[in-house]
Amino acid sequence: MRFKLFALSLLATSSLATAEPTPKEQLLQPPPTAQHYTISSTAGKHGDIWGWKTDDGKLAHRMSMSLRGWITETDQLTTLGADGRPTTIAVRGYTDSGDATEDFSVDANGIAHWKTTVDEGSAPLGNKRYSAYGGPWLASAIDIDALVAAGDKGVDLLPGGRASISIGAATEIDGPSGKEAVKLAYITGAGFSPSAVWLDKDNRYFGNAGVISLLPAGYEAVGPKLKEVQDATEAVMVRDTAKKFLSPANRTPTLVDNVLLFDSIAGRYLPGRAVLIADGKVRKVGAAGSIKLPKGAVKIDGRGKTLLPGLWDSHLHIGGSDWNLLQNVATGITNYRSPGSIIDESLSIIKRRAAGELIAPDGKVAVIIDRKDPLAAQGALTVSSDEEAVEAVRKIKEAGLSGAKFYTSMTPAWIAPAAAEAHKLGLHVSGHIPAGMRPIEAVRAGYDEITHINFIMMQAMPQHVVDKANTAARLEGPAKYGKDVDLDSAEMRAFYAELSERKTIIDPTLVVWEGSLTSDGSEVLAAYAPFAAISPPAVSRSWKIGGYPLFDGLTRDDFKASYAKMVGVVGRLYKSGVRIVAGTDGYGLELVRELELYQQAGLTNAEAIQTATIVPARMTGMDDRFGSIEAGKMASLILVEGDASKDMAALRRISTVFLDGYRLNADELRKASGFSGMPE
Repeated sequence: MRFKLFALSLLATSSLATAEPTPKEQLLQPPPTAQHYTISSTAGKHGDIWGWKTDDGKLAHRMSMSLRGWITETDQLTTLGADGRPTTIAVRGYTDSGDATEDFSVDANGIAHWKTTVDEGSAPLGNKRYSAYGGPWLASAIDIDALVAAGDKGVDLLPGGRASISIGAATEIDGPSGKEAVKLAYITGAGFSPSAVWLDKDNRYFGNAGVISLLPAGYEAVGPKLKEVQDATEAVMVRDTAKKFLSPANRTPTLVDNVLLFDSIAGRYLPGRAVLIADGKVRKVGAAGSIKLPKGAVKIDGRGKTLLPGLWDSHLHIGGSDWNLLQNVATGITNYRSPGSIIDESLSIIKRRAAGELIAPDGKVAVIIDRKDPLAAQGALTVSSDEEAVEAVRKIKEAGLSGAKFYTSMTPAWIAPAAAEAHKLGLHVSGHIPAGMRPIEAVRAGYDEITHINFIMMQAMPQHVVDKANTAARLEGPAKYGKDVDLDSAEMRAFYAELSERKTIIDPTLVVWEGSLTSDGSEVLAAYAPFAAISPPAVSRSWKIGGYPLFDGLTRDDFKASYAKMVGVVGRLYKSGVRIVAGTDGYGLELVRELELYQQAGLTNAEAIQTATIVPARMTGMDDRFGSIEAGKMASLILVEGDASKDMAALRRISTVFLDGYRLNADELRKASGFSGMPE
């Protein structure tokens, strides 16, 4: 059941898929009478999906999508049994992740067999329903209809899990033939959080709405309204959860005594410390046993634990899911920098957090600016001239947000005037490197920060890769040529030195590249392995994926060698005095793995943790309140099981999160955000 329709990934499929994907020309062609859906966003149309019944009674689907140049061409044939459950499913084609082949069947003995690009197995079908891994999104309509028919009983799934659906109130929309009613429903059990879906007046599948929407052709204009209703409904759901955690009982004074404390300013661990938290702030820090317990305070024995500043994810795109923000807090992220979010969504999150209606980290938001182009970033402010780029910068400032992030389709000549205006207005300038530019040219034009290590590698890429950096070349160029880069050449050393001199900040997101370049699909990705056993089965299944598809005769070992150079670049940048901030560009679950990778690059344990505490606090100008454990600063801290100085993985084993002084039980936070226990 593909309920999380729009969790698009640039990571590829596993080595289980040995055949070449079926080419587009051999995929099914929809008849004129086929049901037609479109994939769209406020940036325009991105693709089509058709559904129809074949002459022999099978359900057929065909999907064609181009999203910022990432191509999906798939089809699916489904045979239904007498009870309406699929007895065979055959998916063909390819996605941005490579081969999309998937096969499912039920034999004469009632044994279900499946083989996908991520797994294969067999089990008695019984009362269960197979949860397809991929295929055209519209094919999930029959699964959603089955959930509606099951009612409160829900549906047991293969390979694992259980899902159910709850149906809410109707919303009136203006369709092509006039006004009609659709209903917002939520599916639970298939992911970390409830997943929204829209039903028609007869409770049959209607569509999905979001930043990217899947709706019947002709209904594209109602997408933003449906998303607005979803957002308002979800805001109420998370408000009720927030009220339970953000209660007066959880804001009484707290004394954490006899704890190992991480001093992020000095980059050292201090044993036997005591920290008093009251009225939302750190009030006193002293030796163990030196602070008197105030009346009505809660005392926590810190022996065997480490107290650290709350973690920062400096590449966390907020918006889209309020539930993910709750999960961020559950995993120790108390602060963030969002390098690209939609203005209205960001302002809503900031407002509701301030009102105590949303559990979320505190942070700063940048907005993406890109040239109007078929390859423009979704959710970006799109511009057609340097004057419009300057106006977009002013719009960000007027909204009260903190930064402008330029993207890969920007015309290079527009960067300097737009960056100058941003600096004039006190905004932070970051971004991908536009096609045709090298990173040092972007920095000279006004970038304060470069996001993603592949764009740092662009400094050493062939010109034809640089010229196509708004396409898959930004991935494939570093994957192909990175292994051959001399990281210690005079040119690269001069590059590092100039970045340091200009005080440029780098947000590497190494964890993205670890998965895309090194994985062969035989194991759950290292970033997610500690969470696999405590996550919903459908989510854990999606984490056992292979790397980016091989091309041009390259091997996985070639990709691994290129990845090793990326890790090496981070170490050399750091040693050259370039500031590194830790970001994930993912769920946020990947943050501790990102820090472990910095250790592989040569940073010490303390230096790595500084990239997720004091360094981003300084980058955002929030170090007067966050980033270190000092009297007078906000009490946004994490208490973890074990000695974090000896084991970075201890940062995942959180027992208590202090969020603006609220004392939050991490077990309860994890449960509320979709986990079934503590990570390994």
